[in-house]
Amino acid sequence: MKTAVSTSFTRRIVVAGLAVTAATTAVLAAENAHAQDEQSTPEKSLYERLGGVFAIAAVVDHFSDAVVKNPIVGQKSKNAQLRKWHTKNLERLPGLKFMRTLWVCEVSGGPFKFTATKPGTTPLGLEEAHRDLRISPAEFDEVAAELGRTLDHFKVPKAEKTEVLAAFAAHKDEVTAGYVKKG
Repeated sequence: MKTAVSTSFTRRIVVAGLAVTAATTAVLAAENAHAQDEQSTPEKSLYERLGGVFAIAAVVDHFSDAVVKNPIVGQKSKNAQLRKWHTKNLERLPGLKFMRTLWVCEVSGGPFKFTATKPGTTPLGLEEAHRDLRISPAEFDEVAAELGRTLDHFKVPKAEKTEVLAAFAAHKDEVTAGYVKKG
């Protein structure tokens, strides 16, 4: 009888040990699979993190209207070219909003292609598109600040806001190329 109890007791220990080992192995395998999924899942693009074309279009719409009303770069700007654009060319604003949306979508890694053009002419870069506006570095910075306020309005997370503003700032030299310092 002593042998039967001992054998039965030993079998239970072995079975329990195997069950614990199997459970541990399953948990470790699941954790390893999860870690591999995290490593193989590519980071979302800025475009995706911003919410895609509809979210970007909403931001661009708000931002564009805010720039028109901005006292430094909008309808009351001391810069005659900016003031003229924001008072006499507003019929072009819907198209500009569309083009800005395409531009943000492209630079943020989205599926859209932006090609700058003047009506009835061939493609041109940001430098030529802004040259006649004679945008000063300070005016560029005010537009960037307006963009920052718009991103805050939409509660864009800090990391994405920083990336958007950096992409915008990367084109400062092109946009301000037409500025001629007075003095």
